[in-house]
Amino acid sequence: MNKGLFITFEGNDGSGKTTISKLAYEKLKAMGYPVLYTREPGGIDIAEQIRSIILDPANTAMDERCEALLYAASRRQHLIEKVLPALKEGKIVLCDRFVDSSLVYQGIARGIGVEEVFAINQFAIEGHLPDATVFLSVDFETGLSRVTSRGNKDRLDNESMEFHKLVAQGYELIKDKFKERMHIVDANPDVDTVLNNTVACLMEIIENHV
Repeated sequence: MNKGLFITFEGNDGSGKTTISKLAYEKLKAMGYPVLYTREPGGIDIAEQIRSIILDPANTAMDERCEALLYAASRRQHLIEKVLPALKEGKIVLCDRFVDSSLVYQGIARGIGVEEVFAINQFAIEGHLPDATVFLSVDFETGLSRVTSRGNKDRLDNESMEFHKLVAQGYELIKDKFKERMHIVDANPDVDTVLNNTVACLMEIIENHV
């Protein structure tokens, strides 16, 4: 591979993004691909510290614009310190969440506005959007039941049913807005099935990458 490949994972609440992206990373690594796994918010020390503030269930007073700015700040540091250097080395970067999540959660579910949140993030990422996005699509009820069954819920997990509905609706809009880089995988079946379909999707993305 002559140049790096930036692939993000997105999906409705409870779609299994973290589980599937980590397992897919292990599969590609075992196949000998130069792959790096990371996540947002987080991925490096400074961004992980910001993550702890954003997702702390105790921070119920956090303003929605403050939240959006914290995500963008975390994203900037993560991009500069980890993602771009890896891409420069020709690696395949698999990232659990990226800009799309902010457009959905803060732009739509929080009501700030997609264009407003996109502007904040354009400042942070300077045009470095993903080459491809694997979207794990799960039925709203199935996803919500998975979120409900989690042991340790973060601040966003604890949001209202209305908030989670807005997130689901928001992802439909974002999928259409960036449809040229979206690769949809059905996330309703069992983990093994979703993983196999995701790896097949990733192989197609990699093979088509010039």
